[in-house]
Amino acid sequence: AGAMDAIYFGTSCWFGGCSGSGPWVQADLEYGLYPGGSSSWNPNQRAFTSKFVTAMLKNNGTSRFAIKGGNAQTGGMTTLWDGSLPRGYSPMKKQGAIILGSGGDCCATNTNLSQGTFYEGAIVSGYPSDATENAVQADVTSAGYR
Repeated sequence: AGAMDAIYFGTSCWFGGCSGSGPWVQADLEYGLYPGGSSSWNPNQRAFTSKFVTAMLKNNGTSRFAIKGGNAQTGGMTTLWDGSLPRGYSPMKKQGAIILGSGGDCCATNTNLSQGTFYEGAIVSGYPSDATENAVQADVTSAGYR
């Protein structure tokens, strides 16, 4: 547990109890897709059904992580989770690779439970501020995806 940080976007309900049919932005931290800080459904989760979606995940590796989602064509980000890491994930045991566009737990049953196409990504240093994330979202929406 805790070997990776990957953004998941799709309709997989890893631990059960999900509300609605998604698609949702979740954190793939290895050994599970997390909608928040535990295996219980996070009531702040919501489906993102716009044509283009921005998904963000940040993690300090010891105590806190956040998940955000938004419409990549307009508007700001919605904070879905900002709090403690799931039990057993502190400290994280990251292994040093940086990769954009993939994670492993989407496909535990040899089926692709992710949704959509990955277009572009950004990695920032440290634990970015909300202002940094809002600036990234402003750049994304200014790109004019159609």
